[in-house]
Amino acid sequence: MTRQPESTQNEFFITTAIDYANGAPHIGHVYEKILADALARYHRLAGYDVTFVTGTDEHGEKIAKAAAKAGQTPQTFVDDLSLRAFKGLWDRLEISYDDFIRTTEGRHKRFVAEILQRVYDAGDIYFAEYEGLYSVGAERYVTEKELVEGPDGVRRYPGDKDPPELRREANYFFRMEKYQDWLRAHIEQNPDFIQPAGYRNEVLEMLREPIGDLSISRPKSRVPWGIELPWDPDHVTYVWFDALLNYVSAPVSRGLGEETIGKAWHVIGKDILKPHAVFWPTMLRAAGLPIYRKLVVHSHILAEDGRKMGKSLGNAIDPEQLVREYPVDAIRYTLLREATLSADSPYGESILVSRLNSDLANDLGNLLSRTVSMIQKYRGGVLPQALEVGEREREVEAKALALPGEVMTLVRDLKVNMAIETAMNFVRDLNRYIAESQPWNLAKSEETARRLDTVLYTAAEGLRVASVALEAVIPGKARELRAQLGLGGQSYALRGAWGLTPAGTRVVGGPVLFPKPELPKPEAPEAAATPPTPRKEKTTVTPPQNAQIPAPAPTATPAAPEALISIDDFARVDLRIAEVMAAEAVEKADKLLKLTVKMGDQTRTVVSGIRKWFAPEDLVGRKVILVANLKPARLRGIESQGMILAAEDDAGNLDLVGTRLDLPSGTKVR
Repeated sequence: MTRQPESTQNEFFITTAIDYANGAPHIGHVYEKILADALARYHRLAGYDVTFVTGTDEHGEKIAKAAAKAGQTPQTFVDDLSLRAFKGLWDRLEISYDDFIRTTEGRHKRFVAEILQRVYDAGDIYFAEYEGLYSVGAERYVTEKELVEGPDGVRRYPGDKDPPELRREANYFFRMEKYQDWLRAHIEQNPDFIQPAGYRNEVLEMLREPIGDLSISRPKSRVPWGIELPWDPDHVTYVWFDALLNYVSAPVSRGLGEETIGKAWHVIGKDILKPHAVFWPTMLRAAGLPIYRKLVVHSHILAEDGRKMGKSLGNAIDPEQLVREYPVDAIRYTLLREATLSADSPYGESILVSRLNSDLANDLGNLLSRTVSMIQKYRGGVLPQALEVGEREREVEAKALALPGEVMTLVRDLKVNMAIETAMNFVRDLNRYIAESQPWNLAKSEETARRLDTVLYTAAEGLRVASVALEAVIPGKARELRAQLGLGGQSYALRGAWGLTPAGTRVVGGPVLFPKPELPKPEAPEAAATPPTPRKEKTTVTPPQNAQIPAPAPTATPAAPEALISIDDFARVDLRIAEVMAAEAVEKADKLLKLTVKMGDQTRTVVSGIRKWFAPEDLVGRKVILVANLKPARLRGIESQGMILAAEDDAGNLDLVGTRLDLPSGTKVR
């Protein structure tokens, strides 16, 4: 565990969901661990005393069945998956966990027995017979309302291969419904308890109806693979009551005390929202344990085509293969930069390679190569002192001093993708600074030698600052970057500082930081493939009153010559890349969203009729194309200063027009 000096009061405890050890990890597991790791690393760099826990969930009916199918004992089966498939992969991805807990460990079993006895003695566990629909996949009883009808007409619990079984058996039950009113009040009084807000609302919706009591045991005669109840060895603990307690058993076994759970940020996937948002806090309340601080819920990673990944669809990503073929830091960076918590996010090799080439190779890697090369060429490899500091250097320094605070504010708000973009904007500004300063021309004259020294120092120190701001995301390459600058293994805190690279440092240089891979070649289309439905462009803001709207030409008739525009006409339309900084619904307007967009150094308000397709929180941080020279229009009393472009197919599905490249806001679209 990372320990900070005694003067540091801030403590940060973060966990991931422990992975169910009945199969190999998938890309969703990878994203969750990288996300939690980045949050842990950011907080360490910012001076927090961090404890980061992950691990594997190793009991239950599904594991017993999977082990039997493999011809192994359950313990042998989970030993292999836990240590090789999960822990082995996390180590290769540089997941900086402080504790990897397994629910088959003695320290965990002892704690589970202690808590079970505590809740039983308090009168919150009773024995009863129950009949209901049981989901083997979710390992819990489900209601008819939770089932979804599949393409075959069979109703299943989401994610299950088989329909639920009707079971009748005597189990022990936890009086969960006793705590329903308390839980609802706690969530309502603590708006940040479950984030993003959409999942908070989903849980509150669950709590509007009776939640019932929770079956927390299984007959040992049917499910022998589990932790025995301390008062009844003929029953084993329900897997969720067992697994969730890892969040306390891990820190307690490390001597941190039960109160540590009150500081916890739990990072989980949306498919296990109910156990973490309903089962877990009521269990804590019944056991007299503190309630965790925050539940961070992430959405799913989709295939590049926007479909759910699956082996049967042939679009699943094998994490082991991904790690073999691409740099670990590129995987970490691109997943964190592309994914958002509140919406399912497409990901794949083309997206990875495109982002790797544009951000990591072109922007960051090229900046390092140029800087080191110029110091070696013009100053014999020794970093000069900055003696002629001008307005532009002071601007770079001011941005460098502000950068750590901006990054941590976004991280604490769970906007990791925007924190990354903020750091990369600083990198891009350093590239602009070099282009503006033209050190290759300064090197031609002794009269501009001092000016050249300043430019070289500013670029090198700026790179050091950038490496710290990005270290939580690309830890290995951040260290390598500083080593090439001659800073060896020196580490730095994520705080506003300038001038920490000593003049006189001898740069070392090294291999290209991020070699460019080639984009994967698309497969040849089948001869009988149906051509994609063409998408039609349309604007998304209601035009000003009295504006003339041309009627669309019939699809079967080519456009008349007079409908064509000249290149001069097109040149009059100023299209720009803009970044959505904030979004909110317009009152008493079902279709409208009010967007605050950044276009270069400008900030504008745009009203857009896209509320049907996009939640406000899904748009923040997104790049869009803005018609920047459109005459302002007042919509619902708000002046709209532009129009964003969207495309809609014949089925009415709408998407915003953008670009795969992460171009800076303000970039002109030609």
